[in-house]
Amino acid sequence: MARRSGEQSGPVRDEKPSDRPRLGLCCLFVDEPDIQFRTATARVLGKLSNDARRTRLLDLAHENFTALLAAIRACGRLGIRAFRVMSGLLPLSTHLDFLYNLGDLRPETLDLVAEAANLAREQSIRLSFHPDQFVLLGSPREEVTAAALRDLEQHAELAEALGADAITIHGGGSYGDKPAALERVVRTLDRLSARARTRLTIENDDKVFHVCDLLPLCRSSGLPLTYDVHHHRCLPDGLSVAEATRLALATWNREPLFHVSSPKEGWSSNQPWRHADYVRRPDFPDEWLGLRLTVDVEAKAKERAVLQLERELVQ
Repeated sequence: MARRSGEQSGPVRDEKPSDRPRLGLCCLFVDEPDIQFRTATARVLGKLSNDARRTRLLDLAHENFTALLAAIRACGRLGIRAFRVMSGLLPLSTHLDFLYNLGDLRPETLDLVAEAANLAREQSIRLSFHPDQFVLLGSPREEVTAAALRDLEQHAELAEALGADAITIHGGGSYGDKPAALERVVRTLDRLSARARTRLTIENDDKVFHVCDLLPLCRSSGLPLTYDVHHHRCLPDGLSVAEATRLALATWNREPLFHVSSPKEGWSSNQPWRHADYVRRPDFPDEWLGLRLTVDVEAKAKERAVLQLERELVQ
């Protein structure tokens, strides 16, 4: 995609790194056409022989880790200090018909994994994951919970290999009874491995679980709260942004991870939860300035939005 007139690219010089949080890019780029992540469908792969299916999946994994390495290099070149890794690096790996993991990959692919982890560490680029919304720990259906656990364990394996310290999930549905749903989440946490459990965070959402719903769970379970200020504004709970920020920060034992975005059609629209191309400066909380904090920028313009917000925060 061509760069728009007047938009800048290239590194953002951090003259006072302690004066503002690090901003994170979510998964994809708009100005890096060579960075492409690949996927597959169970319907198509199901038509292949076992050998052809395995070859196809290992090929896709290699392409995806090649893209991840390129993505980390691009973040370093642009001065972007955090990157949310695409969840589908291993397509269909938790599908019961196609189960596989990192140990099944080719040696040359595992070399890419190690190279990506080393590069992110050398350039101080924080990596994180945010699994799809179908990863539900509070479902009353055991098959849904079991699928979520498989997915989170796969994410944890990838996170450990890449040096990522955060895997963020939503609370999920209320199923007509919020307290009961959250109690199921708490019980399900005990079924996770240590490497998954210690990386897991939970995010307030814009439809069901607001900050006040999740804080008791976070305090009792030690689960950090990934505070999404846009969601909080869509689903208010009586807390101010300053109060929610303070309470969320207290749940973390490492650098906190928050989210920011702007409504596509403004706060007066009837769908304020839809993300805009860019984050408007007034939507970034002044309470976050000066904090040691990672803020994922959830915006359709991807790295353009991150770089624009970086410039506006130092003006």
